[in-house]
Amino acid sequence: MAKKHSSSAPSASTTPGTSAAPAGSLLQQLRDRQAQLPEAQAAVVRSILNDPQAAVAATVEVIAQNAGVSMPTIVRTCRSFGYASVREFMVALAQDLAVSGTFLHRSVLKDDSAEDVAAKIVHAATSSLTHLGRSLDMQVIDEVASHLAEAKRIDCYSVGIGSTFIATELQIRLMRLGRNSNATYDAHQQLISASNLGKGDVAFAVSHVGRMPYMLESVRFARSQGATVIALTQPQTPLAQLADLVLEIAVPQDAVMRVGTETYLSHLVVLEVLMVRLAQKLGPDVARKLQSFRQTLHKHGFDSAEFEGSQQSYSHP
Repeated sequence: MAKKHSSSAPSASTTPGTSAAPAGSLLQQLRDRQAQLPEAQAAVVRSILNDPQAAVAATVEVIAQNAGVSMPTIVRTCRSFGYASVREFMVALAQDLAVSGTFLHRSVLKDDSAEDVAAKIVHAATSSLTHLGRSLDMQVIDEVASHLAEAKRIDCYSVGIGSTFIATELQIRLMRLGRNSNATYDAHQQLISASNLGKGDVAFAVSHVGRMPYMLESVRFARSQGATVIALTQPQTPLAQLADLVLEIAVPQDAVMRVGTETYLSHLVVLEVLMVRLAQKLGPDVARKLQSFRQTLHKHGFDSAEFEGSQQSYSHP
């Protein structure tokens, strides 16, 4: 296993083409020397500092794409900090992250400015969504959309606040598309739901963690009844292993919560893609119904002028 160079500078004869690495953490070195580097190498450092956790897990090709430079530039940048290879550099960066994390956000350092915090969080979210776009299995999404289009009934299961938010959003969107759908987070209600499902029905389970025992029991029961089980979860969870179809969401672990902001955003984007594909399969009548719903809410909703007028007439007989 490669080790980080000691704080003493490596000699040029030991590591040809490298420069002495100054004392201090690698993250601090990156920030301190960023302005002194050639523009291409500075772009590499900026990209790494925007999301160091993602950089550790990324390939040289991905880092180069994110920084807008060539792959040899990545190698030269690592050497300029005293590391003979990209691998040694990334091992050192991973070790540095392990001891310097603030438990506030995986990309944020304790002395970052407000501007740094905002830029890093937005960049991390953007990177997660970019990775999601590249990794989406559209064949699975289309299979799920087909099952939802043909299902007699769709019951959405969830565990915890985060998953319940996503499952409720899913149920509402299905209702707008004219699908017979329900959502429940209660263990007993999920079992009752599962007992009423059968062939041609769908149990749609939402749980990023994917290992809550009572949800797994409900999913097993629904499947034993002949229902199709669809899961929105991480890869390789117990829930994923039980499901007929899995919408996999893989995002970096949040420093604070088991299910963080990037997970919510990724789940919502997957739902958006899925619902649009479902609407396309259901045909043009759906688009007309959605437009009708919009007009109804505009005319009769709580924020409509007509509703405000009726309230005023009630208060002034």
